[in-house]
Amino acid sequence: MKTLFLSPPSFDGFDGGAGARYQARREIRSFWYPTWLAQPAALVPDSKLMDCPPHDIDVKTCLAEAKAFDHVIIHTSTPSLKNDCKVAEAIKAQKPGTVIGFVGAHAAVLPAETLKASPAIDWVGRKEFDYTCKEVAEGRPLSEVTGLSYRKDGKVLHNPEREMIPNMDALPWVTDVYKRDLQIEKYSIGYLKEPYVSLYTGRGCPAQCIFCLWPQTIGGHKYRVRSAQNVAAEMAHAKKLFPQAQEFFFDDDTFTANLPRAREIAKQLKPLGMTWSCNSRANVNYETLKLMKDCGLRLLLVGYESGNQAILDRIKKGVTVEEMRQFTRHCHELGIVIHGTFILGLPVETRETIEETIRFAMELDVFSIQVSLAAPYPGTELYELARQNGWFAPQDKSAVIDNLGIQDSSLQYPGLNKEQIFEEVERFYRQYYFRARPIWRIVKTMLRDKNVMVRRLREGYEFFKFMSQRKQHTAAA
Repeated sequence: MKTLFLSPPSFDGFDGGAGARYQARREIRSFWYPTWLAQPAALVPDSKLMDCPPHDIDVKTCLAEAKAFDHVIIHTSTPSLKNDCKVAEAIKAQKPGTVIGFVGAHAAVLPAETLKASPAIDWVGRKEFDYTCKEVAEGRPLSEVTGLSYRKDGKVLHNPEREMIPNMDALPWVTDVYKRDLQIEKYSIGYLKEPYVSLYTGRGCPAQCIFCLWPQTIGGHKYRVRSAQNVAAEMAHAKKLFPQAQEFFFDDDTFTANLPRAREIAKQLKPLGMTWSCNSRANVNYETLKLMKDCGLRLLLVGYESGNQAILDRIKKGVTVEEMRQFTRHCHELGIVIHGTFILGLPVETRETIEETIRFAMELDVFSIQVSLAAPYPGTELYELARQNGWFAPQDKSAVIDNLGIQDSSLQYPGLNKEQIFEEVERFYRQYYFRARPIWRIVKTMLRDKNVMVRRLREGYEFFKFMSQRKQHTAAA
């Protein structure tokens, strides 16, 4: 079947792609690549990948495009499911014979509930869905495709589980799909150079963090990786495909989970003379950091999450506050830029632990930060703990975003309600950035490059506009 892989239109600025750690609008316009859709698209001949939000494709244009396809595969998520169902129903209404499948973490964890969400959905892919998509596109009967759930005679049926992909080198490269179907200039992340390109060199993560979505729902806790030779070959290919790309980002949950492999990839990237960045835990040793820096590493995206050790232990972070301090000092010494991410509302947050995290972030003084709200997605240990302990606020448990696509607080604890947790995000940003050193760091980057100046001014406008919308949210609540 002629197959369309689709990230549907949604809220203005909504990043619901499979590369997004949180499906929501961010403080500035930010979009990750839809790598989880691009991978099966690379397996299906004559397919097309359409990523609507970053390309500003509206529903009318999306439907007109979908009409040319027999088979549409939609990546969905917990916060976007209702909207995605509406798009699927519109596709079905204009061409009833279209076969529609839903994939993504929500569909993997709640296949029956996802199928019941709309009669327009014909099948749902569970866990790793690359070859599931391929086999359905080939016309194989739904009843014979492993890792798939479907509806028959009004009943939801679940086929046997599909084996996790053992050889990641067997998967085709996604960069050719990017080149064919995406405009890389449409993708922007505030802390990465523009334009950038991101992809995975492996799936799964050995860490046990209770809030992290992908390892607990799709990728698993075993880090299954592509060989260093395979990664380096695709990066050499990507440089030719995208000569305009200023930076390449490895979006593995934890690229540094396998240090010998990380060092080997770095060595093979050095002759390419490329600038690259990756996700990292805050416990990489100095020698590895130095080697990666010498081989083109520019930035590490680091999940610090909290400055309170009891919370870090409770969420099974596996790193101590002191290890984080030492790691950060090493990065500062080596000139490695850090974008640090923090989460408010983790078990069991208090006003005192929030203040401790803010002070910790200011002490670390990394180049930039992101402050998110704890998102208890179905399928995560955080969700189960919230359910068992009564931490959910009195609202729809799936309401991890509001009606504007802004991330909302779903959890509350004794002495700290959801509105207070929500408001603390702005205070965190204000106390962190309204200091001399962060302001001067940003100004220096603006003075060095006129294009960066224009970008930072735009992002500043977007940031303050976003914060104004959050205040309206609070007032409405």
